[in-house]
Amino acid sequence: MTRALIRLNRASIRQLHLLVAVAEAGSMRRAGEQVGLSQPAVTKAIRDLEDDLGVRLFERGNRGVRPTLHGETLLRHVQAALAQLAHAGEALDDLASGAGGRVMVGTLLAASAWLLPRAIARLRAERPKVIVEVVEGANDRLQPMLARGALDMVVGRLSEFRHRSGVIQLPLFEEEIVILARPGHPLAGRGRLGLADLAAADWILPPVETTLRRQLEKAFFDAGLDPPRCAVESVSLPTNRLLLRETDLLGAWPRGVAADDLRAGHLVALPLRLPQILGPVGVTLRRDSPLSPPAEALLRALEAVGRAGPPPDIPDRNT
Repeated sequence: MTRALIRLNRASIRQLHLLVAVAEAGSMRRAGEQVGLSQPAVTKAIRDLEDDLGVRLFERGNRGVRPTLHGETLLRHVQAALAQLAHAGEALDDLASGAGGRVMVGTLLAASAWLLPRAIARLRAERPKVIVEVVEGANDRLQPMLARGALDMVVGRLSEFRHRSGVIQLPLFEEEIVILARPGHPLAGRGRLGLADLAAADWILPPVETTLRRQLEKAFFDAGLDPPRCAVESVSLPTNRLLLRETDLLGAWPRGVAADDLRAGHLVALPLRLPQILGPVGVTLRRDSPLSPPAEALLRALEAVGRAGPPPDIPDRNT
């Protein structure tokens, strides 16, 4: 057992909660207001923790406090540990009440249309009392939530290397990206297109930090073109769908996400192949963090649905 661990064993759960509260509030006073303690009581608890550990956890200044390098390091682990304790308490409460447990899952665009809904339906058939809480977003929001234990898993297009530290990625299938427009769009009635034909278009694009955005911009760059012109930056499926139907904006979606709109004729896939943007869809989990039984059951359901693959291909003008 290391000296730091021996010292950390002296810390109380209350002190660890206060550590998180102070870091999030940026102020001893505001943290005290949030947890119902006086500022002197919060200050003493943090100082006692610093004395026990032998390191300074916060820099004090006129505008409040901020974590030191030691504080940030401890904070990451404490947030994950407190989340695990909270999950354990919820699991015990759920078992006592017969509710069956809870799963927290983050979803990216590629999983939101069919993969995750079908997996949840499969899970409910097996465990009807399990509660599934779904959080939508991009990787830059969801991966930090996964790291600190606020999510059990993230489902969708697998991220690139910058998010892989401390996680395991489980690929389920590869999915094609299609360029979408409304049926009456000026480009929709033309023959086979190249990227140069899209250079003057305005786009709905995911945030710059997403894998899809970077790959799309790289495809344009490799073709000697400026990146696609972003008019709307959004990962909201309902918003993007309506904008594509009612304007001349273009969008890039996984084919499975676009399947229902293409079948119904609400959108069309432009006659353009983007093989370099084919990418894996799968599940991201925390490394060295066991899943609860309900989360394990959802993972099995995701694997089963993923093996079955996305909805059947939609006839379009790419072929």
